[in-house]
Amino acid sequence: MGLRQWIDGWPVYRQLTGDDALGRGSAARSRGTERLSARTEQADRVVRSVCPYCAVGCGQKVYVKDEKVTQIEGDPDSPISRGRLCPKGAASKQLVTGPGRISTVLHRPAHATGWERIPLDRAMDMIADRVIRTRRESWQDTHRGVPVRRTLGIASLGGATLDNEENYLMKKLYTALGAIQIENQARI
Repeated sequence: MGLRQWIDGWPVYRQLTGDDALGRGSAARSRGTERLSARTEQADRVVRSVCPYCAVGCGQKVYVKDEKVTQIEGDPDSPISRGRLCPKGAASKQLVTGPGRISTVLHRPAHATGWERIPLDRAMDMIADRVIRTRRESWQDTHRGVPVRRTLGIASLGGATLDNEENYLMKKLYTALGAIQIENQARI
């Protein structure tokens, strides 16, 4: 490489002599940076989601390649956060990809001191059995002579990361079960 080529390739020289006086565009680019590409460009699909941390409900774009999360960024189309995420939201990729993430169902039997891993189908059956039993045991046809047809043994509090559509479906489910204590914190 000759001296002239070296000087022309020097970012400071390009910044001083070119049209990029602040050095944030072409002056700062090199052959190395030309070869780089964003992780988001290689995604197979983008899934819109809501940050799982606080009650604000910031929108997220989850980039997926080969069925694995490769990047999570703020969603500019979100009316809540307009593409911004707090430090916890910006680091939420670690929540779904971290090696310490539990990806199986853990169950602690009554009076046990430890957890046991159980299949998802068994856990779902256990939940369904408990819902049916609780509804049957706490069902009220009447209250003080007035027909009520309800259960006070089941309640729901939807979390802040659930959107209106998810809360609507939960409301339908719990109403069909006869529950009357149903609340949510939907923000979008």
